[in-house]
Amino acid sequence: MDLGAPEKKGPEAYPYTEPTAPRLSEDQDDISLQKGDVLGQEHMDPVLNAKMHLVNNAIDEIGMTGYQWKLFVLNGFGYAVDSLILLIQSIIASYAAYEFQPSFANGMTIAVYVGMLVGALFWGLSADVIGRKYAFNCSLLISSIFCILAGAAPNWIVLGLFVCLSAFGAGGNLVLDTAVFLEYLPSKNQWLLTLMACWWGAGQLVAGLFAWAFLPNYSCPGDPSKTGVPCNWKTNPGWRYVWFACGALVFAMSIARVTVIRLKETPKYLLGEGKDEQVVETLQFIATKYHRPCSLTLERLSACGRTNVGQLDTRRSSVANHSKRRFGFGEISVHLRGLFATRKLALSTCLIWFSWLLIGLAYPLYNVFLPQYLKTRGAALGGLSVRDQWRDYAVSNVASIPSPILAGFMCRSRFFWGRRGTMIIGALVTMAFFFAYTQVSNNAQNFGFTCAISFCLNIYYGTLYAYTPEVLPSAHRGTGNGISIAFNRLMGIMSAVVATYANTATPVPIYLCAALYIVMAIVAACFPFEPMGRRSS
Repeated sequence: MDLGAPEKKGPEAYPYTEPTAPRLSEDQDDISLQKGDVLGQEHMDPVLNAKMHLVNNAIDEIGMTGYQWKLFVLNGFGYAVDSLILLIQSIIASYAAYEFQPSFANGMTIAVYVGMLVGALFWGLSADVIGRKYAFNCSLLISSIFCILAGAAPNWIVLGLFVCLSAFGAGGNLVLDTAVFLEYLPSKNQWLLTLMACWWGAGQLVAGLFAWAFLPNYSCPGDPSKTGVPCNWKTNPGWRYVWFACGALVFAMSIARVTVIRLKETPKYLLGEGKDEQVVETLQFIATKYHRPCSLTLERLSACGRTNVGQLDTRRSSVANHSKRRFGFGEISVHLRGLFATRKLALSTCLIWFSWLLIGLAYPLYNVFLPQYLKTRGAALGGLSVRDQWRDYAVSNVASIPSPILAGFMCRSRFFWGRRGTMIIGALVTMAFFFAYTQVSNNAQNFGFTCAISFCLNIYYGTLYAYTPEVLPSAHRGTGNGISIAFNRLMGIMSAVVATYANTATPVPIYLCAALYIVMAIVAACFPFEPMGRRSS
């Protein structure tokens, strides 16, 4: 060290340069510190990049602790609730319709997707404006309250309103759960973000079990105009019991979120806010609690310079994290511009949003058209009892749980080309089973193909859920993730409209869904970023 040299201050004291990756061993986990950051070379804000690199080093230095494992479970609750509410509304819709005799039978599907769409946008943007922890603490509570109220709905319109509001609360979870978990994860454990999608299958399983438990024994036999049996609260309480059970479970989850862990704001969000002192306090708190080393200091962060939290800084060619007024259209504009700060990032954002549009159309269409298609095929196959139908439904949902586990191991392997390769494989295998499904000729084949599709579909879906926040800049992650999922929900609304006016008894929609998965595989191959072996920004 040259003692006579003047001390450097400002960004040049800790200049950000993409580190030269050391030679990787066969096990990707052998290298954690000094990995390159996914967006490190995009140069959106040199000072923020430098600080982000130091924070990533600190998180890698601390490693995986009980704090992150608690988040894996508690954030997983959000995944489960999202799928739980989506499936429950589709399960109970026909039973509620027997009682209320609505003029628009698919209104419940539209209600739940509208709630999910607005929730994704609201909670996503608020996560970038006021922080992650507020939505984490209250979104499930809001959802649970309206789930319980939905069970007591006096008519179809009020039921749709409560379903919409419960979906609004749940709609932000997939936006926030991935962001919160990711922003605490060491780089060698980022594959757990894909694994967390197994909670989605758990929610589907719970929905199937609730239906199996309540609907066969506590429902009227069918449309009163055809059966002559009156359908009311006394003779048809099964669908209400499903909502009550769902609400109670979600309420318990919401209580666990605020009692099991006192969530601190994520360090990467605080970094974008310019709150370096709180960043250090948060990471030092975790390190101290779990007896781990952490060499990050406020002096090292401060030496990098000041993060651009205000307006666009043309001198440094960096993108602002906020506008002058936090609550206004200018703030929205800032976060949208941040998602298109460079050509490569703009391409990535557009392809991600397009992927969510495609899966948002294919997945609901499959679920909307499949029941009617199976009914026409089931008549030729001899059909199943109501209890057997719900039994098979619950078991087929079990098949969706292990697929994200497989996807998690695939996405960390060079053999499968990381995240992009996993999505390509998942989409193509799902497409193959969709095409094969049209040739089902008996109940055993029907059940087997349903389980196979549930398994394969979640390989793609779970990886896309994880990939999206990994390649978004931290300051705008909530907005980008929220818009992605909002596109998904928008297509869900479209699927309900299509189902109302299209012939649902033909195999054509199944072929359409299969074709959409081919396009998804092509888009996944075009993604410009690969997070495997790199760290999220």
